[in-house]
Amino acid sequence: MKKYLFLIGSLLTTSAIAQVTPQAAIPAKLAAKNLLTDITRVGSQTLAVGKWGNIVYSNDNQEWLQANSPVQSLLTGVYFINANVGWAVGHDATILHTTDGGKNWTIQQFLPELDKPLLDILFFDANHGLAIGAYGLSYRTTDGGKTWQKEFYDSLLYEEDRAYLNDLKESDPQGYKIETQAILPHFNKIFLDGETLWLVGELGLMATSSDMGKTWQRLDEIYAGSFFSFNKLDNQYLVGGLRGTAFSSTDGVEWTQLETDTTASINNIEIVGNKAVLLANSGVWFTYSDNQLVKFVTKDGKSLLAGAKNNNELIVASEAGIHKLSVQ
Repeated sequence: MKKYLFLIGSLLTTSAIAQVTPQAAIPAKLAAKNLLTDITRVGSQTLAVGKWGNIVYSNDNQEWLQANSPVQSLLTGVYFINANVGWAVGHDATILHTTDGGKNWTIQQFLPELDKPLLDILFFDANHGLAIGAYGLSYRTTDGGKTWQKEFYDSLLYEEDRAYLNDLKESDPQGYKIETQAILPHFNKIFLDGETLWLVGELGLMATSSDMGKTWQRLDEIYAGSFFSFNKLDNQYLVGGLRGTAFSSTDGVEWTQLETDTTASINNIEIVGNKAVLLANSGVWFTYSDNQLVKFVTKDGKSLLAGAKNNNELIVASEAGIHKLSVQ
């Protein structure tokens, strides 16, 4: 799965300008060769989302078909709870839904007036889900996405910001409403580990929740830049972000920085067998196991944004569409 407002810098400026009313994605023969931001396995198929609302899927990872998508907004994340039911999120605070394995999609939310993207989505079961995005944007559903409620996480504020908002709430309610729309950092990635939900984002944000994200505990800062990716390999947590920054931890408290020898931002971390695969900009990628990083660079140098495991191969959503990596 994955993730991405600011993961690939100028690439995301190609997103469609917000429309007053949604326009269906235009059928395109080269949809699988354009910018794709997230990818996942859906039963025996692989499905990816990306630019201009494009959603593509394949049975063999060779021939790709374009799904019926009702928007032209840049899609940034996709999540399925089974082989039929899934959701996708993107710019214009878009949330899409499918019940046929991703061939046809309907709109559950489309809010171009917000001018903010959603960047990731996760469901705990068929009814309960959470979508997150830029400037602390967060929506929750308890009915499978029929309705979505906006949430604001006061616990993720810095103390000085919390005090400022408390004062503003009393003196200027309208100003308070405006400030709450931009005062939180960007939420880039959510990850569920058992009963613990992890959240990482801008300004070194790392937080955990034990109640499906209703309340959060912000962790001590280990890095001042943005984190875009999070995963777990066996008993080891891994987090990655801007300028090749990556850390590992066995307890989620004490973190060790990994020597990546790159300034390419790490967009996603996937697990393939007994290895973690770190996907980065400029065609850079790593395998990680036994506390060792091995660096690779693709020939085309295109940014690698997310991956879906297929045996010992990783099917990757990239700046230039579908890419394949052999993980040995």
